[in-house]
Amino acid sequence: MSVPAMVVYYDASCPLCRAEIGALAEVDASAALQWVDCSAPDFEDAAARAAGIDRAALMAALHARDAAGRWHVGVDAFVAIYRAVGIESVARLWGHPWLKPLWVRLYPWIARHRQRLSRLGLTGTFEWWVRREARRAAAARCAADRCGTGDGLR
Repeated sequence: MSVPAMVVYYDASCPLCRAEIGALAEVDASAALQWVDCSAPDFEDAAARAAGIDRAALMAALHARDAAGRWHVGVDAFVAIYRAVGIESVARLWGHPWLKPLWVRLYPWIARHRQRLSRLGLTGTFEWWVRREARRAAAARCAADRCGTGDGLR
């Protein structure tokens, strides 16, 4: 059994979160990501607890732990997650030096209001966008003669 590149802690009670995570899971052909639903009121995780991260923090922002044990939170988690599945275009968008300060300011608001935002119909848009970027990343890998390296398309 291989060790995932990233363990991702997410809120499965949020339709927007589920949509994005579901799309990412579908394109994660190399199983780089392991998904952990932290939405249960009694959720406990030994690795999170050892790092001083409680359920409230996990529910307030997306958290991911890489194979080296480093924690990535919020915008940095998105960068790491998209990079782990080979969707570099989205990783660059989240991590762009000019845009990242905007995302860092905007993300806490989005995270706090994710349930309401889910009701606005954004879930389908996120799923579509992630799948489109995954197809583009796969096409770019094939153009570079690397089709079999985690193209993420099933």
